[in-house]
Amino acid sequence: MSETGPINNLGDAARPGTGEVTATVIVNAPAPQVFAAFMNWERQSDWIPLTKVRVVEGDGGEGSLIEAITGVGRAGLRDEMRVVRVDAPYELRVVHCGKVLRGPGSMRCTAMGGDRTQVVMHEWFHLPGGAATKVAWPLLWPGSKLSLKASLKKFGRLVEEGRLR
Repeated sequence: MSETGPINNLGDAARPGTGEVTATVIVNAPAPQVFAAFMNWERQSDWIPLTKVRVVEGDGGEGSLIEAITGVGRAGLRDEMRVVRVDAPYELRVVHCGKVLRGPGSMRCTAMGGDRTQVVMHEWFHLPGGAATKVAWPLLWPGSKLSLKASLKKFGRLVEEGRLR
């Protein structure tokens, strides 16, 4: 599947939005192991708080539709992602294409010496709510960054302990 095909079919969702969050973690494991653990979609529920992740369509690779529901009880936020590129063990690209969460995201693994891997997650969200949300984003951003960083740290610990493959 070509990179331009699925992205073009996703319209505005594929363009970077105003809300941008990046987090980085170093994992003491080789890049192929780290990448494979990240691509284990259902196990993302182990390291992303209050979130259930599942493959809705496809095999989890390019072209697949992934659903993540974050919340408690009946209150939840549904995040639909289309996998638009898999370049194992280096890069994964998705486009959040749901009703509320929209925009591209990427995860990159960079091999380092001593079987260590740097993981960088980058998300660009279209902020719902118009101008008011854009004004509020600088206040919301620190919490979003801390949450993403904490999740990535937990991911790294699980991979290092051999509990996530």
